[in-house]
Amino acid sequence: MRLLDKNAEIYREIVPRIVHAAPSAVILVVTDPPDPLADIARASVCHDRVLSTGTFLDSLRFRVHLAAHFGVDANHVEAQVVGEHGTSQVFLWSTARIAGVPVGELVGLRGRVPHSLRRQIEADVRYANISIIEGNDASQFGIGIVAARIAEIVLRDERAVIPIGSYNGKFRVTLSLPSVVGREGVLRIFEPEMSVEEQRALELGAANLRRSLGRR
Repeated sequence: MRLLDKNAEIYREIVPRIVHAAPSAVILVVTDPPDPLADIARASVCHDRVLSTGTFLDSLRFRVHLAAHFGVDANHVEAQVVGEHGTSQVFLWSTARIAGVPVGELVGLRGRVPHSLRRQIEADVRYANISIIEGNDASQFGIGIVAARIAEIVLRDERAVIPIGSYNGKFRVTLSLPSVVGREGVLRIFEPEMSVEEQRALELGAANLRRSLGRR
């Protein structure tokens, strides 16, 4: 049985109980694969206060690896990963910046990021959990911190803007885009500027997610 199918059975059993106990609660899906499971949870609760941890952690890792490459503090790096938390996630290189300067300008080549650099950093981000497990036999700390931070944003009604998974009517599936998050969950979704290549990759990723749920 696929991981999604196995976890979907568990979600269909447990989520209605959660809703019965706390009908107004925001539900945060952390279990892999989080985006399809968020859609399954949403069907069980019949409201939109369902979030997936999505690409929040991936985006933080993207910034950290860019910061390490350029020798700067990660707090001054602006870069996002959107779409699916998985192999089809989309790295927004076209809008990645350090202190407002596009990464492409920092590396030259007429503003284009070298393919070798893109390939290296994307692999480091996508397979970070494997490297972490090989190093200390556990990878729950990163996602644990992210889950705690999302809970904090919701409880404090911070209206923070982070890349997080929620149902998107345009794509007809849960995926990650930068969103305003507060006490009611996702309050507004932004669709950032993307290159044609990145937009196409986002659409393909959404199609993959729909197929995993048996949708067209």
